[in-house]
Amino acid sequence: MANPLLLLVLEWARRLRYPTLFKLTAGLFALTLFIPDPVPFVDEILLGLGTLLLANWKNRSAALPPVLPGKRRA
Repeated sequence: MANPLLLLVLEWARRLRYPTLFKLTAGLFALTLFIPDPVPFVDEILLGLGTLLLANWKNRSAALPPVLPGKRRA
């Protein structure tokens, strides 16, 4: 059964764009390296954020339209 707090955090993080999501994930990871378990369920939050990060990374490269020869991207 999913934790309601974890679901709220991941729903909020799902709306973030790639650079912000990466900074949040990296900051939380760095925090857990120095302070073990600073927030309850931090491990599950990190796994969820990492999954969202990889999913956004894949979608980000597929979302760009191909560049036609002789045309520049604005």
